[in-house]
Amino acid sequence: MAYSNKTYSDDFILLGFSGGQRIYSLLILVIYMMIVTGNLTVFSIIRVDRHLQTPMYFFLSCLSILDVCYSTVALPAMLVNAITGNRRISFNRCFAQLYFFVLFGGAECLLLAAMAYDRYVAICNPLHYLLMMNKLFCSYFVAGCWICGSLNAMFHTLMTLKLTFCRDSQIHHFYCDVLPMLEAACSDTDSSQVVLHIVTVFLGVSPFLLVLYSYIHIISTILKIRSSAGRQKVFSTCSSHLIVVTIFYTMGDFNYNGPISGDSFVIVQVSSLLYNILPPLLNPFIYCLRNEEVRSALTKAIISIKITTRAGQ
Repeated sequence: MAYSNKTYSDDFILLGFSGGQRIYSLLILVIYMMIVTGNLTVFSIIRVDRHLQTPMYFFLSCLSILDVCYSTVALPAMLVNAITGNRRISFNRCFAQLYFFVLFGGAECLLLAAMAYDRYVAICNPLHYLLMMNKLFCSYFVAGCWICGSLNAMFHTLMTLKLTFCRDSQIHHFYCDVLPMLEAACSDTDSSQVVLHIVTVFLGVSPFLLVLYSYIHIISTILKIRSSAGRQKVFSTCSSHLIVVTIFYTMGDFNYNGPISGDSFVIVQVSSLLYNILPPLLNPFIYCLRNEEVRSALTKAIISIKITTRAGQ
């Protein structure tokens, strides 16, 4: 029996966990704590250390906060689900989760492209770097990422709200996201799927192509460096960035353009889960903690805390 989306008393049922809740809950807790600790540590170090007040680290600090928000949308709810075994989620909570998950995911897609452009200017046009990537321009860049992400989330949420769902609709996923919601709908979703694919091209594929374009020029410039040590250092950093970015965009594209039902939908579930976990977990290590300047700032901060603690005793 179908019901109108104006009936807010009905719940959705999340079917992501089929068993082994204790193992899942422990794993989710450890992963979430690592994500929050790693990203907030990076954010704090960047904001405190005056040597890290550059456009690159400004973008990294924004990425850290975005990753914390992105993970917080789904992982705590998944943790409660795994611990209690209560798979129900209210109509309002489900659509709020959908909105913020799409918002933060879309904003990160654009922010990663902005960061690639920043590295392109820094390596390929170093003499114009500070002039082009000034504080005001970077602030507008980040604000644009958040605004576009918000508009995208609002659009998808409103499109999904127009669908008709069955009572106690079963969502074959760990949290509320666009593709699982389309599968749970009782009404026709063809137009919603077409719109989803079109938006994914503009918000997912286009930024990824910009990232690839930037890194092709970056690698071309790196190959011209005479010093093999310098070339290896820059190439190592850029290659690790490119790997993480490729994982993020590939999983994101598959997450929103994969099959909507059938056996292969399980692959979409796994991909979506990794899409929610891997980038926020790896970003602090790939972008920052492998960076000598950040490690130096972190070491100074730890030493300062130890000295302050000893003085207090």
